[in-house]
Amino acid sequence: MSKIKHTTEKALEMLRTLPRVSIGNIRDNPNSKKPQKRGRAQHSGDKHGAGNKGSNQRQNYIRLGYETGNAPFYLRFSYEPYYKGHHLKREYPPISLHQLQKMIDTNRIDASNPVDLTTICNTGLFQIRPDQLHHGVQITDEGADEFRAKVNLEVQHAPELVIAAIERNGGVIRTAYYDPHSLYAVVNPKKWFEKGVPIPRRMLPPQDAVEYYTDAKNRGYLADPEEISRERLVLAQKYGYELPKIEEDPEYEMLTQTKDPRQIFYGLNPGWVVSLKDRAIIKAKGGE
Repeated sequence: MSKIKHTTEKALEMLRTLPRVSIGNIRDNPNSKKPQKRGRAQHSGDKHGAGNKGSNQRQNYIRLGYETGNAPFYLRFSYEPYYKGHHLKREYPPISLHQLQKMIDTNRIDASNPVDLTTICNTGLFQIRPDQLHHGVQITDEGADEFRAKVNLEVQHAPELVIAAIERNGGVIRTAYYDPHSLYAVVNPKKWFEKGVPIPRRMLPPQDAVEYYTDAKNRGYLADPEEISRERLVLAQKYGYELPKIEEDPEYEMLTQTKDPRQIFYGLNPGWVVSLKDRAIIKAKGGE
């Protein structure tokens, strides 16, 4: 009869041949563990990943600046002093001399009459939004060498090269301030006249703008005319051109036409009412 090994003997014989048990050779049984699946979370999936209430669930976007519970960007950093009052700063959309010359050449602007903010807005190419802190336009020097028009121009801001380019051709430039209330009438006169309200009186510039509009170098509308004449000559000597004599110009009356510091329209005084329906101007009591 053959010798039959007991199960215990077989196990002991296997242990003698196998390596010793250690951390390096311990393994789990095959398929004993399964990867964990994503659960249904707090609300058992009935929120569809959109959270609980609020704009993130009721709309397909969240409010501006919200960072899903984190400290938002605008609160993450300390306050910087140079940002003080940045939301109140006046803005002046730019118009280049090249664009101005193009509008004159295409008869969108009549250079035989004074050109102001109302004339520029009536072209339909530029939009001034007083509700967005627009306070007028600024003329940039792009196209200064090509500018050939002779105009009587009133804008809100202009650098030195722009002033020289206009005065070199025998023109006149003036920088003037408009308060926000007056701007609503200036940028859209038709809408203002249809309301049947009097033409507003232009306010004086604020304290931080008085220096600019009283400086003859900036051709401010509150500057001394004698100082402006002196600065015109100084600028001509600086840029090397001969200053034309406005007094001998056949368009002298047009070039010297100006507004009163309280006036916003040429030929219309504050307090008057313009009726488009009746085609009449109702003047204030005691007015001319």
